[in-house]
Amino acid sequence: MNASAATRTGWALLASAFVVATCGLVYELLAGTLASYLLGDSVTQFSTVIGTYLFAMGMGSWCSRYVKSGELAVFVRVEVLIAAIGGGSTALLFLLFDRVQDFRLPLYGLVLVIGALVGLEIPLLMRILKDRLEFGDLVAKVLTFDYVGALAASLLFPLLLVPHLGLIRTGFLFGLFNVGVAIALVLMLPQRRLRGELAAAFVVAAALLAGFVASERIERTAEVAAYGDPIIYARSTPYQRIVLTKRGDDLRLHLNGNLQFSSRDEYRYHEALVHVPLSRVQRLRDVLILGGGDGLAAREVLRYPSVRSVTLVDLDPEMTALFTRSGMLAALNGHALASPKLRVVNADAFRWIRENRRRYDAVLVDFPDPTSFSVGKLYTVSFYRELARALQPWAVASVQSTSPLVAPNAYWTVTTTLEAAGLATRGYHVYVPSFGEWGFVLASPAPLGRPGALPSGLRFLTRETDRLAFAFPPDMARRPTPVNRLDNQALVRAFEAEWSRVEG
Repeated sequence: MNASAATRTGWALLASAFVVATCGLVYELLAGTLASYLLGDSVTQFSTVIGTYLFAMGMGSWCSRYVKSGELAVFVRVEVLIAAIGGGSTALLFLLFDRVQDFRLPLYGLVLVIGALVGLEIPLLMRILKDRLEFGDLVAKVLTFDYVGALAASLLFPLLLVPHLGLIRTGFLFGLFNVGVAIALVLMLPQRRLRGELAAAFVVAAALLAGFVASERIERTAEVAAYGDPIIYARSTPYQRIVLTKRGDDLRLHLNGNLQFSSRDEYRYHEALVHVPLSRVQRLRDVLILGGGDGLAAREVLRYPSVRSVTLVDLDPEMTALFTRSGMLAALNGHALASPKLRVVNADAFRWIRENRRRYDAVLVDFPDPTSFSVGKLYTVSFYRELARALQPWAVASVQSTSPLVAPNAYWTVTTTLEAAGLATRGYHVYVPSFGEWGFVLASPAPLGRPGALPSGLRFLTRETDRLAFAFPPDMARRPTPVNRLDNQALVRAFEAEWSRVEG
């Protein structure tokens, strides 16, 4: 091989270091994200997945010492294996989630296998390059390309890959990159004894390409098994997975796999969320809704003729657009999102409320349950202090606060945290068949007054059900709980511990 060809080969191998490092970190991020998505508690899942992955990489690096010859052939085989296993791992785990008794076994099994194979890559590459570069130059260049590849993955993953491709398609794409490295090296350094590896690489590439094309179908197959009901709409946005199911007259919304409402009984939840606080506000004109992108809470607010403006802050523009443009969904929310009284703001509520300088007569906090730390920040004392600043002196807020029966510690943590923010509180609960016993907390800068008149046409809430909602039997009674802060996220941990006992 002449000097020019040797130089090209050396650069090709260094480029391989960049690609394999990028792919390796993407597989690690995919596993951590998937574990958080399916198992909850993102800190625990990412910590355990990353720890297991790094341990496996160390074992793979240690095992590379047993490769005594034919490093290029071994490297090509490793790339093909990583492409096949790593590229298809996300799709496989989605399909297995509702079909295995303990999902952690296949999850951590795949993490160990992929990590061990990734750990083999860099030692093998360095040995392949050892005759082409001086040792110091070799280590510097290989590690530089490796770390730059890791940086590329860490930036591409949250900004481009997950929002626009989704987890399953991203896995298949980076599997194609891995197998592409194997094919390129075999073609650049032709050796007859690698013809079998080349054929295997093309087979794996074809399978990955087919998986990439069929990613949406694979995800829908996994979701059909998970939800049981026919899926009429499914879309991944930069913020969440939105799934709508419909069986008969029962329309259900799921966000990231969690049920948000059933059309058969959502009126119970939304009447309790909205009318219990609003009936206690003497001067009701300006209302703020945090969350509630489906428009169902806004529908109830607009029953009050005195309301002159409603500001709805929801993170995901796809949610508010979907519930505005779909005739079926807009009919469900009474076309509330198209009301001239309502203004939709698509923003992160945590940042928005810190920048807000307006005060409201009532605030309805309708966030998803605190299943992760990214949602848990919306239940912290830091957030509630900003909420208190947005309340008029006579205002009342209500906060959906999970089930006081299933998760009493989580429920009362919300109350304790609101009180730590300087608000007077009073808890209440109602029975919603789709969720069971469900809890809310009223909060106000001043002591809470008696309820006034309720709008006509309500299907659930009356003066009597309002009164009974504030009675807590012993199994839901208040107990000592910590304040939920940004640096402890006590609520997320309590929620995860209590609900995991029910969900099994």
